Amino acid sequence: MPLTASQNGAATAQHPCKSCPVPLAPLTPLRDHLPTRTLPLVNYAIIAANVAVFILERGAIANGTSAERLLFTYGLVPRRLLVDPAMGAETVFTSMFMHDPTNLLHVGGNMLFLWIFGDNVEDALGHARYLVFYLLGGVGAAAAQVLVGPGSLVPMLGASGAISAVLAAYAFLYPRSSITVFNPIFILWFFYGVFLHLPAWLVIGEYFVVNLWDALMNTSQGGVAFMAHVGGFLAGALLFGPLMIGRVRVDQYARWERWARRRDSRDRSEWYS
Repeated sequence: MPLTASQNGAATAQHPCKSCPVPLAPLTPLRDHLPTRTLPLVNYAIIAANVAVFILERGAIANGTSAERLLFTYGLVPRRLLVDPAMGAETVFTSMFMHDPTNLLHVGGNMLFLWIFGDNVEDALGHARYLVFYLLGGVGAAAAQVLVGPGSLVPMLGASGAISAVLAAYAFLYPRSSITVFNPIFILWFFYGVFLHLPAWLVIGEYFVVNLWDALMNTSQGGVAFMAHVGGFLAGALLFGPLMIGRVRVDQYARWERWARRRDSRDRSEWYS
């Protein structure tokens, strides 16, 4: 979740679209059902790094460092980056691993998305290419944020820009993959249940539409950071093709299902033999 600055300059967490309602009920993915051929070590390492940084943030605050100082030191401040690129360039990357230290849902929500979608994208790209893809997706998100608010002194932080790139790649790779989501409309629980199973193209497409709406329709400064999500998503869509060159693309979910069944059958045979 992006941060907005109060009048006295202190950074505080705030929902970015209180003044402009989103036209769609946001979908919360809980899991996918797509197996992987390899262990997603890079994705696990990125998740661990984000959690570790969050714990360090909390520790620093407990030892007397103000949250404001942390955010303005390591968060991406567009104006600082443009005025002094040498000093601000590193924050393009440090901001990707920082989250609002007062909001556990910020880091928790981002890591849930990365856990669900990142392993299959890493499986498709390979470990090294996935790391490059993730970081470049974050750079694309930062570039979009700086472009729309070059004079902003509000620090941007969070992994959601890079994760948006991961979502774009997943949508192109496995558009028909079944995603289990929480049903956001209570009355529909009685007809369809608490959980829904929707194709990835719909879940991720809805995510993009909601963020694009927030970025374009919300005129408050806090809402502009949603453009980072849009920028990360577009960066992922552009980077995915070149980084897949030379890789074997498995884009039919039915093939994954057959592979998973063969693997399970083999494992059972070895177990009972």
